[in-house]
Amino acid sequence: MTISSSLNAGVAGLAANASKLATISDNIANSSTYGYKRAVTDFHSMVIDSGLGSYSAGGVRATTQRLIDERGPLVSTENATDLAVRGRGMLPVSDSSAISAGGDLPFKLASTGSFRPDADGFLTTSSGLTLMGWAANPDGTVPTYPRDTTGGLEPVQINSNQFVGNATTEVDLAVNLPATETQAGASGATQDLSVEYFDNLGKSESLSITFNPTVPGSGASNEWTMVVEDSASGGAVVGEYTLTFDDTRGQGGRLLSVASVSGGPYDPANGTVQVGANGGPIDIDIGTLGDPGGLTQLSDSFAPVSISKNGSPVGNMTSVEVDPNGNVRASFDNGMSRLIYKVPLADVPNPNGLQTQDNQSYTVTPDSGSFFLWDAGDGPTGDVVSFAREESATDVAGELTQLIQTQRAYSSNAKVIQTVDEMLQETTNIKR
Repeated sequence: MTISSSLNAGVAGLAANASKLATISDNIANSSTYGYKRAVTDFHSMVIDSGLGSYSAGGVRATTQRLIDERGPLVSTENATDLAVRGRGMLPVSDSSAISAGGDLPFKLASTGSFRPDADGFLTTSSGLTLMGWAANPDGTVPTYPRDTTGGLEPVQINSNQFVGNATTEVDLAVNLPATETQAGASGATQDLSVEYFDNLGKSESLSITFNPTVPGSGASNEWTMVVEDSASGGAVVGEYTLTFDDTRGQGGRLLSVASVSGGPYDPANGTVQVGANGGPIDIDIGTLGDPGGLTQLSDSFAPVSISKNGSPVGNMTSVEVDPNGNVRASFDNGMSRLIYKVPLADVPNPNGLQTQDNQSYTVTPDSGSFFLWDAGDGPTGDVVSFAREESATDVAGELTQLIQTQRAYSSNAKVIQTVDEMLQETTNIKR
């Protein structure tokens, strides 16, 4: 009966607008929730008209959807590990409760989070989401992991009491030797130089370098013997080299030849000699042949112009930051910075098909498609912004406008039910 279908349509309208009111209420309630994605309700008409002259109202049904691909504005914060994704892609996270239980780690996604170290050093939000990433090797390189699986992902753990030291492997010398000491009648005084280096455990050791001039009976020899002793080896000689300098016009004072007496041979291409220190080989750069830098023999003064080296002593971790490519770097009080984790960004073909979980996290479903882990800034993904959070995607003004419209629509459907009731009452009264 047509009048009955009108009643059913009114009831369906009440239910549909109640669903829309629920999404509007949720959006307004989460207008200050970081990372919240707005939910929307769409109406779809139900057509059951037979087309035989009478019309039956089919009513309406409502479907809801969360717009996960809709991003809120970014806001700056004071915490270096407050992270947000600028562009496509999401941060891989897991439940801190699963980590403490030692079981399988559920794979979840989040677009933002305020991560801080917990009691065990895991970067975790106050709601219990722990940041996941690939651990770097001690040398700062990241192994190659599969990109279509969670294999290799582990909770990002920051040990604030972590120490680091870097062994010295290279020393650069720029020293001037006095030309007057290789002339006949010179005193033959040796020139001493001490160079600090750091061993494999970060301890300070030293290379004692002695330059002994060759004093001829007449003329000038332009020759020196360089002897390198290692304090970590008890003062043992780890390298001895005969240095000859050029005295021709235009090339005067520059290295002419280097002969190895002991220790590693001289590399003319790189201008280095390699000495076997106690903790491992160290390359000493004395300059290439004919190079005005490195070792020279000019004038009458001994002058260590420049001495530099790599390596560092043991240092304490002072801070952690995440760069736009998702690299988690730890800084130490000895000036070092080391890559300790790399956080990829996960992307799926249909972000709106993800299953919504608590605390603004999401899980992969067949509707979303399978995920792929990209390096931040590569492929379709955006970059990672530290010192930032993503605000709610809710537009309060727009939601209030829809609230008014929904209220009016709900009242109109209620009026339809009231009118149908009155008409049915009139039909009942015909019998009186």
